Order: sequence, then structure tokens, then C-alpha cells
Amino acid sequence: MIDIKDIRTRYSEIRKNIQDRYMDVDLDRIVSDMDRRSELLQRTEALRARRNETASKMKGKLDADTRNQLIAEGKAIKEELAQAEAELSEVEAAFRDEVRTIPNYASPDAPVGKEDKDSLAIRFYGKPTEFAFRPKDHVQLGEDLDIIDFEKGAKVAGQKFYYIKNRGVILQMALERYAMDILIRHGFTPFITPDIAKEEILQGIGFNPRGAESNIYTIQDTGTCLVGTAEITLGGYYSDEILDKKDLPIKMTGLSHCFRREAGGAGQYSKGLYRVHQFSKLEMFIYCLPEESESWHQHLLSIEEEIFQGLGLPYRVVDTATGDLGAPAYRKFDIEAWMPGRGESGEYGEVTSTSNCTDYQARSLNIRYRDDDGKLKFVHMLNGTAVALSRAIVAILENYQMEDGSVAIPPALVSYCGFDRITKD
Repeated sequence: MIDIKDIRTRYSEIRKNIQDRYMDVDLDRIVSDMDRRSELLQRTEALRARRNETASKMKGKLDADTRNQLIAEGKAIKEELAQAEAELSEVEAAFRDEVRTIPNYASPDAPVGKEDKDSLAIRFYGKPTEFAFRPKDHVQLGEDLDIIDFEKGAKVAGQKFYYIKNRGVILQMALERYAMDILIRHGFTPFITPDIAKEEILQGIGFNPRGAESNIYTIQDTGTCLVGTAEITLGGYYSDEILDKKDLPIKMTGLSHCFRREAGGAGQYSKGLYRVHQFSKLEMFIYCLPEESESWHQHLLSIEEEIFQGLGLPYRVVDTATGDLGAPAYRKFDIEAWMPGRGESGEYGEVTSTSNCTDYQARSLNIRYRDDDGKLKFVHMLNGTAVALSRAIVAILENYQMEDGSVAIPPALVSYCGFDRITKD
């Protein structure tokens, strides 16, 4: 969340940022509740001071009437204080929830706009793959090559679930290790993370665990959720801790399953593996000094590009519009790979994103470091997709398909796979 003090000192800037993000936040109500919270804080402090003063007087030598009077006064203060504290607790909880609806400040360099179409393509790598035959989409390729089974996935688990099988399994495992090796060379510490996190960790990261618009599966009566990304578990790793400045930056990479409800995620652009309820992903995460976060953001993007250039996949880099940033992000870049089977004649589809969330998540999760001046300050936190395995497989199958129906393996993955082609058996 943002610094609460900013609600007054940067009110106009916050209001404009909300408008630029096309979000529905009742800022005036938040200010009103902030005033009410302040009044209750002052009232409870005054009552506590009166209670302490009365208790102090009770320690002296008193006649019976004065003692009885102080006892009655103390009892009345206690009741009034209990009522004020209960009201403050209720107002405080509501206010905290409301403050979490205020998004992070957007970078002044982020393009202002409401939707995907308002984002800005800033560079391209490679040219869209061309074929001397009519290419298939990954759904048809997966079924023909017997490496993806959507029908059995739907029968056993429901729509938007699937089985990866045969050489598809080896391809996915090869992608995992290929990307992991690159990250280890870049100094990232590898993790396999939990698939479950507490609701307060999700809220701190900026995910809404409940409500009709939530993309999260909650586990009933446990206060926990299935994670939608290892960003949640890596970001919660140091919650309520003070980090040593000399240890920054901390670079982590986590392999996890990801679970998403994907409510409303229908249509031709969401078919097959592109938008599913469960997939595996290798995530990057960095804790760093505030003055270094923008340079680390560029570094995360460069690693994502290294991974997809190594796979030989055409892509474009997109500077995400303010309306599509997500509340915690200050700035976000997406890589969209060319997918020949998408739409009528091929389209770019998102395969990675990387976000600089500045101190927004750290403030909610209370993750700080002690600066050289001895003051405690919030770290900056960044995340980036190394490889979302399901979408990478979509791009590989569709770009590396051959006229005979087989799929070539990207040269960078051959040594990991142990074969250079997926064929019909």
C-alpha cells in the first residue's frame, strides 16, 4: 500500500493516478474515514491518560468518599475506553482495507491508457514465422502428437485443465531446467515454493483473495489460498523482517504451480494452454535499495529477453498502459511472443511480464532495511516471469511446427530433451 501520510500531502496526485489507471476508488470516503480514525485515536489516548491519572491518584492516601469517587470515575473511564477502542478497531480495519484499494503511483514514463491496445510496443525481436503450409494451432498439434490431452483434463478436473504427456512432459521439464540454469548464472537463488499462502500474504502482495472479481482459489475455513504465482510466496518470504543493507539486492527464483480462477477468460484468444486454471511457472524476484529498483527492472527484462531469444522465438516488448498495470506495479513490461495459431493469421500473445512495485508491497508486508543513517526504510520489490511453461509451450509448438505435422525442438533445448523432434508415433 502507499504511505498513509500521502493521502493528505499528495491528494491531487493520488486522485489523478487513480483516474489514469481507470480504477474505482472512493478517495473522499477514505479521507473521511481517516479523519474519523484520527479523532478516535486522540479520544482513546486521552481516555488512557485519564485512566492512568486516576490509577495514580488511587495509590495515595485518600478518604473513603474520595476513593469511592475515584473508583466510580475509573469504572466509567474503563467502559468509555473499551467502547472507544472497539470502535477504533473497527474503523482501523475498514480504513486499512480501503487504503489497500489505492494503487501504487504509476511511472511518469508509463503510457496512459485503459486497455491492452493503449500499451506501447517498444521493440521487436525477429520476424513473425512464415510457413509454406497452413499452420496448425497448439491445440491441434498437441492432440495430433499425443502430448496434450484437454478432453481427459476436462473429464477429471473440469474445463481449462489438461494433461501434459509423453514427450510434452520432457519438453516442459527441459524448459524448466533451461531457464533455471540461466537464472543461476545470473546469481539467483533457486527455490521450489509452497503452493499455498496465507490470505494476509496475498493481501500484502496486492492480490484480492475474496470477492466475485478475485482470481484466487481460497481454501475454505483455513485462511489460506492457492497461489496464482510464486511472486506471492517469494514476496512473503521476508515479511515483518529487517534486512541487512549489505545483503541487498536479494535475487530469488521460484518454481511453483500456479492456480487461477480466470473468471470470464473465454474466447478464441484464451483457448487451449493460453489461459488455464493450473500451470507451472518459474518466477524471478528481487529485493533491492530504492535507488536501484529501476535499473534492476531493466535487468529482469533483459533476462526474459535472453531466455526467449535463446529459444529462437519472435517477440515484441510492450510498455504496459496505466489501466492494465495492476495495483502494485509502478511500471510493467510484457514480452509477447509470436503465436502463428492465434487468431486468423497469427498474433502476439503475452508470455512474460516484469513489474517494479517500488515500496508498495514492502510497506504492506513490513519489509525494511536499516540505511547508513540508522533509519529504517522500506525495500523496493520487483518480480518477473522467467518462463510460464504452458505459454512457452504454445509458442514453441506453433513456431517450430513442420509440414509433416512434427515439431522441431529449439536447439537450446535439445541437450535437455535428448531428442530434436516430436513426431507422431
